[in-house]
Amino acid sequence: MFILFIILFAIPFVILVFLQQPKFGKIPSGKRLETIKKSVNYRDGAFQNKSHTPTITEGYSYWAVTKEFLFDKKIRVRPTESIPSVKTDLLSLNMNEDLLVWFGHSSYFMQVDGKKILVDPVFSGSASPIPSGTKAFDGTDIYTAEDLPEIDYLFISHDHWDHLDYKTIKQIKNKVKTVICGLGVGAHMEYWGYSKAAIIEKDWDESFSLNDHFTVHTVTARHFSGRGLQRNKSLWMAYVLQTPTMQIYIGGDSGFDTHFDQVGEKFGAFDLVILENGQYDKKWRYIHTLPDELLGIAKSLKAKKLLPVHSSKFLLSNHPWDEPLELITKNSEGKEVKVLTPMIGELVQLKNNEQTFTKWWQTIQ
Repeated sequence: MFILFIILFAIPFVILVFLQQPKFGKIPSGKRLETIKKSVNYRDGAFQNKSHTPTITEGYSYWAVTKEFLFDKKIRVRPTESIPSVKTDLLSLNMNEDLLVWFGHSSYFMQVDGKKILVDPVFSGSASPIPSGTKAFDGTDIYTAEDLPEIDYLFISHDHWDHLDYKTIKQIKNKVKTVICGLGVGAHMEYWGYSKAAIIEKDWDESFSLNDHFTVHTVTARHFSGRGLQRNKSLWMAYVLQTPTMQIYIGGDSGFDTHFDQVGEKFGAFDLVILENGQYDKKWRYIHTLPDELLGIAKSLKAKKLLPVHSSKFLLSNHPWDEPLELITKNSEGKEVKVLTPMIGELVQLKNNEQTFTKWWQTIQ
């Protein structure tokens, strides 16, 4: 009877209490929920992808995928040595230079036309709600909130733990002037102390102007959202950022689909596209880009430069940790698009077409 009590009552109670922690955020309610319900992308109580998007590819099962990830032997999914990095002083940058600094995975800082921009910052060293889960690789977590300057625009692609980090978001609150996110994500941000007036919360296919001739267009991604037991209560997003001198595609997580062609046709050539390249698997190909699709997407977007992200910091898939960078550099040989592969923290000069990068990942195992 005691064992039955534990199974029926104690374990569910512990889970319920665990899910009440502030880091899980808030599900949209009130006026925010009423706005969400008017979206053409919201049906049956959740946001929907524009194409049919199963989380697991047809022909595979959740059990088989979970078993492989947790128990099957995998080769070189973690580096055996510390990842090399550079600690750039972000507080003393020349405001007249257009720069980018990658923090590993999908976190990066940009300084463009005098504005300071931050995307999906994760500085807590973890991409999981479980204290011991999904720790950053050694050497990848060298930046903290204290290293950041004041941020004009904070872009959030979606609310997954490896993109929206509770500790980081709380720590940088007083440095951020404006938050830009998808519908529903603002509920998390307000709950964590951000002013409603500082949050620009949009649906797909909307456009709005910022200060000093900066314009943002929200565009479709093919993914999903959720921090707890409920999925797709907030919208996953990609962005077209138009500055006075550049056009940049800020891609969140997304599987391959026709939306990349549509963005390229509508907006024309991009000076820089930032696309996910890592944590992929053919078993979940609809929600993450596969390596042989990446350059085709860059071509659809008419990209001059490509920064591949979503790799080299967290173990979230089954491929060798360095495979994403090795494949993209090999596959891009002889292609028109210039692929940027900086070390974590290395300064990328956005308008320097002659800048080159070492194959730093080949120096470690």
